[in-house]
Amino acid sequence: MLQLAEIFYSVQGEGTWTGTPAVFVRLAGCNLSCSFCDTDYSLKFFGSVADVVTRVRDAGGSCPMVILTGGEPLAQRETGALIDALRADGRRVHIESNGTLPAELPGDVWLTVSPKERLAPEMARRADEAKLIVDGRVPEEWIGSFPESTPLFLQPEGNKPSNVALAIDAAKRDPGRLRLSLQTHKFIGVR
Repeated sequence: MLQLAEIFYSVQGEGTWTGTPAVFVRLAGCNLSCSFCDTDYSLKFFGSVADVVTRVRDAGGSCPMVILTGGEPLAQRETGALIDALRADGRRVHIESNGTLPAELPGDVWLTVSPKERLAPEMARRADEAKLIVDGRVPEEWIGSFPESTPLFLQPEGNKPSNVALAIDAAKRDPGRLRLSLQTHKFIGVR
């Protein structure tokens, strides 16, 4: 049984896939307690893998993109079975992870890693993109953890102007490596 916070249809507001319609499956719980976390990932309901696939269909119809997020979606034992079931249902699965829990993932699953306290090296190597949270400083200690080919997005915490300025300055200093990613969903008023 999966522990869930919410399932909803919206658009991706961050990173490479910004603006792309997606069904978000927010799994409950996280193995970290970040002071800046802006997400309610508390447990709201339970669901079987089949229940979640049905809810994804009900929420987003034929929308091909499903984003598993949290909290930390890889902390739940049944996440692998959910990934398989969504793929079997014709969905393109994306995962947003803090990168602390090593996991074997199918090659066609898009992995976004956003490191905070620690990072499993195998998750950094597997990441399709990384989001580095800028909160009073640019977390430069994570940059070298990712392969040169991995897009690195600097994401200003809370879209705060001071954090945006830090992110822009860093991206301008290293334009071949760093990109700015604002939480566009917050600007347009969707979740």
